[in-house]
Amino acid sequence: MKILFIGDIVGKPGRRAIQKGLPGLMSKLKIDFVIANGENAAGGFGITQAIGEDLFSLGIDILTSGNHIWDKKEAVTYIAKENRLLRPANYPPDVPGAGTMIMKSRSGHTIGVLNLEGRVFMRQIDCPFQTAKREVRELKKETNIIIVDFHGEATSEKAAIGWYLDGEVSALIGTHTHVQTADERILPQGTAFISDAGMTGPVNSIIGVKKSQIINKFLTQIPVRFETARGESLLSCVVVDVNAKTGKASSIQRIQLNFPE
Repeated sequence: MKILFIGDIVGKPGRRAIQKGLPGLMSKLKIDFVIANGENAAGGFGITQAIGEDLFSLGIDILTSGNHIWDKKEAVTYIAKENRLLRPANYPPDVPGAGTMIMKSRSGHTIGVLNLEGRVFMRQIDCPFQTAKREVRELKKETNIIIVDFHGEATSEKAAIGWYLDGEVSALIGTHTHVQTADERILPQGTAFISDAGMTGPVNSIIGVKKSQIINKFLTQIPVRFETARGESLLSCVVVDVNAKTGKASSIQRIQLNFPE
């Protein structure tokens, strides 16, 4: 079975790329299940209920997130009632929402999704390694097919948890940096790995933001309110082929598609 994972959706350009590109990908590649990181889908920061519902209507089955999930106030109430929208599982236990979800794929297979956030150059929340072991143990009671979105800054931390979970999960896919990496591989025990799936958003930007704003901040060190860039859109994703019985991955493929404004 083939599972599509879409990298961080950034603002309207990212949502436009989903609208234009996802139906064709699903049809051409015979995709059975779609996961996307949606924490930047609303103007580049956070998510709203209206945008979440729109993304689900386009064919996304599960939305994962990370450190920007709370940027829009309404996300707190939305995530509490929408179990298809995940926040990192290693947040404190009383935080609204959930960090895991189990759903049926289009072909009827049970799939578990786990969302984690890294701690290197990020906030000091609960240990993602220990949380991963605990959550994977619970998910395995119902399915061998488990996809992990590890939302982190450091490639080393992503690689470490990939090796740590090798053979325990079907795929460990990194998000957050908005730059698709070229290190995709199948680890020895059958876990597909890539440091970052990349960004689904404006091409002519600096990780989704207007170039002039980022450059000016580097030049002056003066804080500025970032705005999502406009223009041509990019859809970054990976396709993982998983054995539905064993949960082991046999291949992982990077994909990037461009769409005019």
